[in-house]
Amino acid sequence: MANIVLLAVCLVAGFGLRKTGRFPAATPAALNGFIIHISLPALAILHIHHLKLDSSLALTAAMAWLLFGCSWLLFSSVGKLFALDRNTIGALTLVAGLGNTSFVGLPMIEAYFGKEYLGVGIIADQLGSFMVLSTLGIFVATYYSSGSVTPRQMARKILLFPPFQALLLALLLKPVLFPDWAVTILEKLGSTLTPLALVSVGFQLHFGGMKALLKPLAGGLFFKLLLGPAVIYILYVVLFGATGTIMQVTIFEAAMAPMITAGIIAIDHDLKPQLVGMLVGVGIPFSFVTLYFWHLFLTRGV
Repeated sequence: MANIVLLAVCLVAGFGLRKTGRFPAATPAALNGFIIHISLPALAILHIHHLKLDSSLALTAAMAWLLFGCSWLLFSSVGKLFALDRNTIGALTLVAGLGNTSFVGLPMIEAYFGKEYLGVGIIADQLGSFMVLSTLGIFVATYYSSGSVTPRQMARKILLFPPFQALLLALLLKPVLFPDWAVTILEKLGSTLTPLALVSVGFQLHFGGMKALLKPLAGGLFFKLLLGPAVIYILYVVLFGATGTIMQVTIFEAAMAPMITAGIIAIDHDLKPQLVGMLVGVGIPFSFVTLYFWHLFLTRGV
């Protein structure tokens, strides 16, 4: 419950700071810079270092990759069909294609399935969502914001993305035992991610001109909260015949609200900031309702 309240408080705080003019207009750029260069790398090093790899969770790790691929295929096709601009297609692909499998996902798993299944959520987040964001996510953000990009430029963009560098460093440091003080520092730096990210999103949350964004907003949330997880259910349960609680948790993670960090990356690349803010700001509270029904469905049918 505390995590949910924190989400709401930070989102409202960001919105209020902009409306009152207490913070400068460049505030989101500064917050996003701190998140990308400090918060995300700290979390990557901390969680990847402690992650225990298990081949039985391969489908869990693959879920985010499949979901993002479906998002890209859908929104690029719909974008051409309805003549959407590149920034809108990029924003929808990135933000609706990645779920909040950590800050929202882990508390939800604990509430609905129990602490013993948190490891499934960590696999889905670190080997799934985070790695997709650090690779394909950066590719999509760069491609749709710049219009064109060479393989060399793309490789450079990914390799110089601080969270990706932190991910590689974390893998290299896996055999090394971290001292307690290092773990504490990483935890405290990483804990700044969600409040800063939500303040940044809230700061850029505009409801003026919302009517023009209703269709892409509805389409993005429909895919993220309903269609996307349904596709994963069909692939994993209907086609592959996978069953059990681990599979339930995996599909439950697929149904999470849009990823806050993906929203930050989209905004940092100037991909429809207002739409991105609404996808995150509206998607999180909506997901509390849809996740309840997903849990009912999964526990009765998987």
